Amino acid sequence: MDKVYKSAALALQDIVKDHQTLAVGGFGLCGIPEALIGALKDTQVKHLTCISNNAGVDDFGLGLLLQTKQIKKMISSYVGENKEFERQYLNGELEVELTPQGTLAEKLRAGGAGIPAFYTQTGVGTLIAEGKEQREFDGKTYILEPSLTADIALVKAYKADRAGNLVFRKTARNFNPECAMAGKITVAEVEQIVETGELDPDEIHLAGIFVHRVVLNSAPEKRIEQKTLKAQGA
Repeated sequence: MDKVYKSAALALQDIVKDHQTLAVGGFGLCGIPEALIGALKDTQVKHLTCISNNAGVDDFGLGLLLQTKQIKKMISSYVGENKEFERQYLNGELEVELTPQGTLAEKLRAGGAGIPAFYTQTGVGTLIAEGKEQREFDGKTYILEPSLTADIALVKAYKADRAGNLVFRKTARNFNPECAMAGKITVAEVEQIVETGELDPDEIHLAGIFVHRVVLNSAPEKRIEQKTLKAQGA
């Protein structure tokens, strides 16, 4: 099956709509599906719930969708690099569900694996535990965390074949495999596309069974979130 679409816009046009939940890969600006986020913005769909580690920065990544008020709720673990995120939250314009980073990853992985909930010690004794079931195992307290799934998952990989098998590069893998697993429909943005059968099975990080559509972005911008340079002569 050839899962390649000619553009990000074509890959999204018949599947996105208002009030959907989207899982979006990336960590900061590393490994984010830049072209797919841009195409999603252009659809003008709104009232979205986005599951992502964070919301990019003010003028890039999911920050673009905050600017256009297309996101109504963020489920994330870090929000510190986006002033518009802060402004909308403090003014009651944006719902936020903060989740510990490891718990967020496991929520997505478990959702993709068909596991409805799991117990974890993370968050015990904090605001995270409020209203959640607690149980004791071997003398330690755990809280029950519900898993997460999404209507659509947007992910970024380095390479794909036409069947949707994905290869990631280094830390750009981050949340992408978990988001892909959790999505009912997963769209992957990649820098290279090869023919089915060209990838060594041992090279594949995520099987194509989790990926429904593939789009090529051979020259992503790949911004650096915080560039730190050594002073001249130091």
